[in-house]
Amino acid sequence: MRALKYAVAASLLATAPLAVAQQLSIATGGTGGVYYPIGGGLAEMINNHIEGATATAEVTGASVENMGLIMRGDADLALALADTVYQAYNGTGDFEGRQIENTRALASVYPNAVQLVTLADSDIQSLEDLRGKRVSVGAPGSGTELNARALLEANGITYDDFRPQRLNFNETADAIRDGDIDAGFWSVGPPTSSILNLAATRSIRLVGFSEEEIENAREVEPTFAAYELRAGMYDGMDEAVQTISIPNVLVVNADMDEELAYQLTKLLFENTDELIAVHPAANDTTVEFSIDSTPVPFHDGALRYYEEVGAEVADHQRP
Repeated sequence: MRALKYAVAASLLATAPLAVAQQLSIATGGTGGVYYPIGGGLAEMINNHIEGATATAEVTGASVENMGLIMRGDADLALALADTVYQAYNGTGDFEGRQIENTRALASVYPNAVQLVTLADSDIQSLEDLRGKRVSVGAPGSGTELNARALLEANGITYDDFRPQRLNFNETADAIRDGDIDAGFWSVGPPTSSILNLAATRSIRLVGFSEEEIENAREVEPTFAAYELRAGMYDGMDEAVQTISIPNVLVVNADMDEELAYQLTKLLFENTDELIAVHPAANDTTVEFSIDSTPVPFHDGALRYYEEVGAEVADHQRP
């Protein structure tokens, strides 16, 4: 019945003009990941469909930096990993002592997969094999670094056990290609362009995680979930690889105008085909995924949309 309600509710987007012209900034991530094309696609949708609003996607250091931009009002919308959003809202982890209580969600857009990549002839077969190696853990302040550190520490590996490099996605791919590092983490919606490009020039291998390693990670970070990277996703990837995933949340400040938040949420779900055309990760952009995955309260405008389509919002998702 819920799916039927969503189908019935979906219609051509019709928006009322905003009372005041809005120039919106969307905080994304590096150009080699998924945040930037998804943010760019959303900006184009806003420009095409919401009268009185224009939007631009901004390159950033991703999740952790993006939450600060939302807090300070330097960005109007931002993409961030669910664990980062949850920590920011509750003032835990990297946000201890700097809680962002005004964090609100419009939606969870798609899941990130934690992808550990090495060259095909590497002797790295597991997390344990990273000891003593040169490993990129993601850009400083990125959700990739948060995820990598949580996964490693949950399985008894700290930064003292290897030589961590804090590189963005493109830098990580280049460093693996050139032999400057032994492996690198990505936490991103698969497939991602930087790994695709690396696989086109060098033979790579994705390192899978055991059931025990996944369960250890989930005990530390409940927003983690098991996820299978399908065979053939990247050149030379002949078998599926077991990893973990975490949702990506589209966040705003609680101070955002309710009508604007409503229109943005409606736009996202009723013009999803335009976002899928930009990146296949948006195939997971559904009301059901958003309701099942979002760990913090929705903005009042987003709640209005979810209630219109008959979604069952959890108590923790209400301000």
